[in-house]
Formats: sequence, structure tokens, C-alpha cells
Amino acid sequence: MRTLVIYDSMFGNTEKVAKALASGLNEQEAAADCVKTTEVDFDNLRAYEMLVIGGPTHKLGLSESMKTFTKRLKDADVKGKKAFAFDTKRESRFAGSAGKRIEQKMKQRRMHVVKAHASAIVLGREGPLKEGTEEQFKQIGIELGRLVQE
Repeated sequence: MRTLVIYDSMFGNTEKVAKALASGLNEQEAAADCVKTTEVDFDNLRAYEMLVIGGPTHKLGLSESMKTFTKRLKDADVKGKKAFAFDTKRESRFAGSAGKRIEQKMKQRRMHVVKAHASAIVLGREGPLKEGTEEQFKQIGIELGRLVQE
């Protein structure tokens, strides 16, 4: 199983979460690579069985970079791929969720969402991440690795 973790990050917090997910996936031998949205080789996406995509919640939704990425994803061959979405956001019921929007885009492209999106909490506009978040997302990566191998 090959997995690609794709992320957008403004202040480095989402990158830390993405790398924690990849670490957990690799523990389950899910062969996870981790790249920024701007570095994705869309022609190579067919080589991956699962895509994990996340970004910061910006203005209640997607950052500009993630909007651009998800538009380009329309033309990629991702139908039927296993998928998981995540985001970083402030802890507030009014914060919105980039993960929810990414998950909606995955479903529109007929990807198979294996687990509902998850949010990592940042304590300020620029972070840091809430204590224990990286370990929490490493565990989610381990769980995803188990789910996709069943």
C-alpha cells in the first residue's frame, strides 16, 4: 500500500501534523510519502492507493493554496482511491473546518473516505499546536494504516 500525505501549511503547524500522520502510516508499512500541495506531481498520483490531504482552516474554509490544489485534483485520476482529510484550526465552534471541505471534495471526486476528517487544534493564529497533537495524529496514522490493510 502506497500513501501520499499532501498538505498546505502557513505557519508550519499543518506540516507537523502531516508528518506525524506519515510517521504513523509508515509504522503500519503503508509506505507514506509527504509533500506540500505545490510539490504534487499529478501524473504520479496513480501510483498511490491512498491520499491523505490536509490544510489550515482559513476564513472558515480552505486556504488559497488548497483551493488551487483541489481544483487541479478534478482532472486527476483519483476515483476509487482511499482517502482521509485533516485540518488545523483554532478551538472554537465558529472556526470552520478545512478538513470538512476537503472531505467533501474527495467525495465529489468519488474517492473512498476511510475515516471521517479530523482537526488538530492550534492555540493561536500562528500556533503552537495543542500539546499532544502530534502524538494524536501519529496514532490516527497508525489507525489509517490498519484500516486500509484490512
